Amino acid sequence: MRAQFIPARRFFPEHSHQWHQMVYAISGALTVISEGGSIVISPEQAVWLPTGLRHRVGSLLGSEFRSLWIADETGSTLAGASPMVFAVSPLLRALIVEATAIAGEPDDDGYVGRITQLILDQLRRAQPLPTALPWPCDDTLAQLCETLHADPADPRGPDEWAQCLGMSARTLAWRFVAETGMSLRSWRRRLRLFRAIELLGGGMDVTRTALELGYSSTSAFIYAFRLELGSSPQVFMRGRSDRVASDPVKPSQQDSDE
Repeated sequence: MRAQFIPARRFFPEHSHQWHQMVYAISGALTVISEGGSIVISPEQAVWLPTGLRHRVGSLLGSEFRSLWIADETGSTLAGASPMVFAVSPLLRALIVEATAIAGEPDDDGYVGRITQLILDQLRRAQPLPTALPWPCDDTLAQLCETLHADPADPRGPDEWAQCLGMSARTLAWRFVAETGMSLRSWRRRLRLFRAIELLGGGMDVTRTALELGYSSTSAFIYAFRLELGSSPQVFMRGRSDRVASDPVKPSQQDSDE
């Protein structure tokens, strides 16, 4: 397992492993590009990358993340042979935190092995999560998404964006659904949720976050957040802060291969 940091607008080179990998963000958002498509995951989501899958991992704004590497023969009974996004449960997170803290220690009493086994048990229970943010592979649409990621409050609608991109609104709508599986409107709504977690996690208050994301009022932002995540921004972030506080601080690593 490895704790790593990747700076803003940086990607690891495309590569594959002879082992399975689970990667998830402690803070910030990660972009994962593979043969199965391109997605962005928010903090507390993870991506399962099976053996041999060619992929790239990067971040638009920078991210602290964790990687678990699992031997091919062991991982074959876990999350499956296809890339998958799933939620990192509080228990799985706590186990990974403990595994990081005891990395390299001798396993005289079998404790390290028991922690490892519990992590594997949690991964066997992982279920696909439909709320990841798909990212288009088409360069033109990727430019659109990157602009909106940088400024979620951008007021331009589909007609204006279509004109900027040199296509009709109908063509833009069709191509966006074909690339991401969702409409531009739905994608922007999910993007705002992802950016909300990033901004709140960085210490921004709820009112300022609502304005940064382009909501007409704080109450509209709180309603949208509760609708998607089942709790208010304050309650969600309080629970997340409690979990992050339990993660021991270790030197981050930045490598050419994640």
